[in-house]
Amino acid sequence: MPSRPDPMPTLFVSHGAPTLPLDPGPTGPFLKDLGRRLGRPAGVVCVSAHWDTQSPRVTGSPAPETVHDFGGFPEALYSLRYPAPGDPALAQRVVELLGASGRPAAVDPKRGLDHGAWVPLLLMFPAADVPVVQLSVQSHLDARHHFEMGRALHPLRREGVLILGSGGATHNLGTFGRAPVESPAAPWANAFDEWLRAAIEANRSDDLLAWRERAPDPLRNHPTPEHFMPLFVPLGAATGPGRRIHSAFTFSTFSMAAFAWS
Repeated sequence: MPSRPDPMPTLFVSHGAPTLPLDPGPTGPFLKDLGRRLGRPAGVVCVSAHWDTQSPRVTGSPAPETVHDFGGFPEALYSLRYPAPGDPALAQRVVELLGASGRPAAVDPKRGLDHGAWVPLLLMFPAADVPVVQLSVQSHLDARHHFEMGRALHPLRREGVLILGSGGATHNLGTFGRAPVESPAAPWANAFDEWLRAAIEANRSDDLLAWRERAPDPLRNHPTPEHFMPLFVPLGAATGPGRRIHSAFTFSTFSMAAFAWS
């Protein structure tokens, strides 16, 4: 791919519930505006919390299907499609970069885009004209593993590719539904959210990588790590401090924070 004079930024977004396109709250308009401000990338590598594999896998279909990987939601949600093209060449490039870093990866020719990918992308790039490749997480491995994956993918930024992590800044499903959607943030969730903002904006990568030991209430905010691991890929692909570009809570305990690194 041709090189850009300025690298693409890297991003982490909290994608919330699958119903975000139907019930956007404050985060939907933010994502729409974010897409307009970014312009049109050459492609997107989206690291989704909802594809968890033993070793890295990359979608290789030229036309990935829209996967409705959830149940019990309004019927209108299941009619939504996000027909963005895939990019087999970009998928192979991701595999080669990861392999060169000592992290063998493979292309999955059949996997589609799960809601961790298509929900935010439908809002960011509604024309579905930007090629999308999805990259899996390995939740049994640590933050350092995902950070190093991001470092390996850093060259893609000069090729106009957006590296997008999609998960949740806080994510404790056990608390879902205990408070109304527009409730104020729970103190323990807000404390984690603010610690995360401060660490990213001060470029404290060591603290972030040791989040289980250094963040407030880490296991209360992330009883399982799969929604947090996507953050470490754009963090690893960055070269300096990031900034919080969106702040909101839903159901009191789910942060919808988003971060960008230039």
